[in-house]
Order: sequence, then structure tokens, then C-alpha cells
Amino acid sequence: MGTAFEIRVVTSDVARGCSAIDAAFDEVAREEALFSEYRASSEISAINQAAGQSPVEVDPEVFTLLHRSRWASQITHGAFDITFASCGGLWSVREQRIPDDESIAACLERVGFDRVRLDERQSSVFLPEAGMRIGLGGIAKGYGVDRAAGVLQERGLTSFVVDGGGDLRVEGEDIDGPWTVNIAHPRNPDQIFETIRLTHGAIVTSGDYLRYFERDGVRYHHILDPATGHPARRSVAVTVIAPTATDADALATGLFVLGPERGLQLLSTLRGVEALYFDPDLRVHASQGFPRGSRSVPAAAGPPNHPQDEL
Repeated sequence: MGTAFEIRVVTSDVARGCSAIDAAFDEVAREEALFSEYRASSEISAINQAAGQSPVEVDPEVFTLLHRSRWASQITHGAFDITFASCGGLWSVREQRIPDDESIAACLERVGFDRVRLDERQSSVFLPEAGMRIGLGGIAKGYGVDRAAGVLQERGLTSFVVDGGGDLRVEGEDIDGPWTVNIAHPRNPDQIFETIRLTHGAIVTSGDYLRYFERDGVRYHHILDPATGHPARRSVAVTVIAPTATDADALATGLFVLGPERGLQLLSTLRGVEALYFDPDLRVHASQGFPRGSRSVPAAAGPPNHPQDEL
């Protein structure tokens, strides 16, 4: 999944805790094999290879996550879109590569979540045009976090945190109280802007401040707007709290692209989902139910939570 996973559990039975952690990591590895577009043996790769040719029958788990991806696309009006994988390879933060406008325009013709044909009866997926691609990098990592959490719960653990490269799922409490999550300031990432304490749910941050490069005074980051094919400019960072890491992962991307004005309007319609934004002027916007804790905590209090999404 292009990132590191960390699992912490609180239990008096060390052997059971270690066994559960091993099983949870095995589940993450299974999910990566199932969903990775970079593995030729995955069902996502099979879907992409059959674009414009034929539907591909997939595992019900894959079909379910694709269906949830469509939901995220619909409610964000396409700000989250798995078909943007058709364009994703044009940009590279690592290589500081900026594509030309003609290349972007050409690839955008193959982008559109509503064009993916999902057949529930056949559990099949069809991309109608050659060259179309889907990529689940914006949701599968969160799903992997949820599945790891599910394994821990199935083995009787009630207090744990699963961290998939900054996508967090927490349950219960740490040894000294609720789990603590520190939100970084996007223009001073070593500074903790806000501290959140959670006993249940997921928290995910998307931001422009870790995976980026600058050219001629312009910041080019890894979160791209499916409508334009260029880096999204309405947000600097957004932190999302949701019941599941699957939804928090997808919504963090979509809400970042939408920006605070449209994003907060959307949040008013979603039960159990809250968010905190930094806009391009570094003004802070938060949904009504976002838990505000302590601000400007010294770095010694613990490292900030950073997004770790791959381009």
C-alpha cells in the first residue's frame, strides 16, 4: 500500500495480543494483494487490463469496496474518483514531473466514476473504454485499516489503534485514557495545532505539505482535482473523523478537493462525520461537531499525525 502500518493494543494477555497483531498484519497483506493496481495478479489489474473489452467477475469484497467508492464519488460530486487513475501517472512528485495541458485533456476523457459499470448480479466490473483505469489508493488503505481492526476485535481485543500511514482507527483506550491524535499545522508540520482524544472511530488527514515540490513559486502536491487534472487548490489540509477508516480515507480526499465552503455543506448532510479545514489563507474552518481540544501543544507531547498518501 506504499506506506507503513503500525498496530498497538492494550491487553493483559501478551501472547494473545501478539497473535492478534500478527493476524491483523496478515489481513493487511491479503487486502494489498486483492486491491493493488500495481500487482499484475490483483483483480484491480485484471479490470484495468480488460478495459474496453469485457467485464471482469470479481470477489464480492472487491465489488463491495468499488460500490462504496461510487458512493463517495456521488456525494462529493466527483471530487473523489477512482477512475482518475487514468491520469495519475502523468504527474510525479518524486520526479517533479508536470504534464502538458494536451496530455491532461486527453486523459480526462477517460475519467468519470459514473462510467464504471457495476453488475451486482454477476459481481462484475466493466470499464467501457480502452485506456480507462481505476485505482483504489484513496480508499483501500482505509479499508485495510478497518479490516485489521476487525481481526483484532474478532480475537477479543477491545483497546487498540491501527495506523495505516496516517489513516487511524481506534477503539477503547490507551493505558492512561482515550487515544490521543495530534493534528499538525500544515505550514509548520512539526508543530501540533490540535489534539484530539478518541475512544472509537477513525481519523484521517489529507494535506499538501508532505508530498510536494515547488517550481517558480508554485506548490505542486499529490492531491489532484479530477475535474481539472491539476493539484487541488481550495484546501491546504483537512482532517476527517468518521465511523470507519474506509469512509474517512475517501472523504478526506474528496473534501480536500471540494474545499471548506462546499465541504462543510456536504458534512451537514452526513451523520457521524466531522472535519477540520485549513484553507489557502491558513484560516481554520470546522464542522459543528468537530471535537476541539488543546492547541499549540509543544512537540514533546507527541508526534503529529501526518497524511502519507502516495501519488
